[in-house]
Amino acid sequence: MRLQQFLARAGVTSRRKAEDLIRAGRVTINQQVATIGAVVQPGDIVRLDGERVRMPQKNVVIALHKPKGYTTTHEDEHAEKIVYELVPKHPGLHTVGRLDKDTEGLLLLTTDGHLTQYLTHPRNQVPKLYRAWCKNGKVSKKACQQLVQGVMLGDGLAQALEAYPVKDGVKLVLTEGRKREVRRMLGKVGYPVERLVRLAVGPIELGELEAGEWRYLTPEEIKLLYSSAELRKPAQTRKPVPTAPLVKSKAHSSPKNSQADVRVQKSAVESSSEHLSTRKRQSTNQRNPNRRPHTRDGRTD
Repeated sequence: MRLQQFLARAGVTSRRKAEDLIRAGRVTINQQVATIGAVVQPGDIVRLDGERVRMPQKNVVIALHKPKGYTTTHEDEHAEKIVYELVPKHPGLHTVGRLDKDTEGLLLLTTDGHLTQYLTHPRNQVPKLYRAWCKNGKVSKKACQQLVQGVMLGDGLAQALEAYPVKDGVKLVLTEGRKREVRRMLGKVGYPVERLVRLAVGPIELGELEAGEWRYLTPEEIKLLYSSAELRKPAQTRKPVPTAPLVKSKAHSSPKNSQADVRVQKSAVESSSEHLSTRKRQSTNQRNPNRRPHTRDGRTD
């Protein structure tokens, strides 16, 4: 990974301030003064002012229900609230991708840089499931077909892996993570977004976490994340939007708790709140005494 990223994940400083340290000549890689753009390879020895910098020995992965109004950043002088205020402090903790300030839902944070690269690299096509409420109500089947076939945005063609009409909006699966991509796609087909929630990343679901709550992922769940990109890749020829759902879940009347029916390819995300199991998956939503949600101040009982 890039040197400034390495320093940030090691808990030394923010990525932006790490660049200042590098420019000042205070950082070395294998006894050579580093420059901006330097890359740290496995086995390299990084030092700051002569003191060796190490990555955390024990990695953690946190699932957070990001509330609206929180910015996904370490430092932003214009941000009123940041997501790191909601979770425990760990050296090198960083977010896996981003959710914009107005978007809610599942956000993963980790100290594991390899896992982050694995989940965010475009070639791995890790699916993310979103639920959108739109100003013009339920998204038409025709518009869903457009989303799957692709819509042209300012930064290129954007396509949904799946898109299904639900009450007051749509559920859709993307494997990309461009800035405000879901909002821009839906605006392009005539359905501006009022509210957007991410329900799942790969096999990990938001589940019953309330806004602001978090929990540590289990080792089994982390293994599922690593294997999520090894599932069958989507076909090159996209199928038309089906009319019947594959998995049904309880539908609620209010947008906040809506769990309307959704059908998602087995190669993507199964959105049942009861289980995520296929041959290689297991449930990530079950509550048990050993795995309860937390707030910033501790467990919620």
